Amino acid sequence: MNAKEMAKLAIEALEEKKAEEISVIDISGVTVLADYFLIASGNNRNQVQALADSVEERLGRAGVSPRQVEGYNTANWVLMDYGDIIVHVFDRENRLFYDLERIWRDGRRIEPSEL
Repeated sequence: MNAKEMAKLAIEALEEKKAEEISVIDISGVTVLADYFLIASGNNRNQVQALADSVEERLGRAGVSPRQVEGYNTANWVLMDYGDIIVHVFDRENRLFYDLERIWRDGRRIEPSEL
């Protein structure tokens, strides 16, 4: 499964659980870390965990497992590393604080519907 297909599945999973402000950044021209960052927000700890669970379940059904998941228990920033895509699920406060969209502004912003 390529990065674009994984990103589409992850976006569907995030939308299904009502993620807010889903952003996609193509970072392939900026770093070798991954091809895409997916960034989304949840309203509270339970929703952040539900969003992460939904992504893991959806990609898992497609035979893709995360290399690493960090921050799930605290649920203020869950990072899910799938190799070619990295999914970041934040609570509102931490998303504003870390502002990954600004840090990775050299990447190309993509509308989720464009994938």
